[in-house]
Amino acid sequence: MVLSKEELWQIKGGSISGTVIEAAIKVVNVIYNLGRTLGSSIWRVVNKNYCKPY
Repeated sequence: MVLSKEELWQIKGGSISGTVIEAAIKVVNVIYNLGRTLGSSIWRVVNKNYCKPY
């Protein structure tokens, strides 16, 4: 089946692509890691558990 240029322009996109899903997962992972790091830092400040130099 051969489509003309006009018919090709009429084609609508499909559902969400794998690239979009992968990018969304990476964003969620970055937010999760930032939250974990920030929470750990707050926890260390509250408990006065700092890294002590030798």
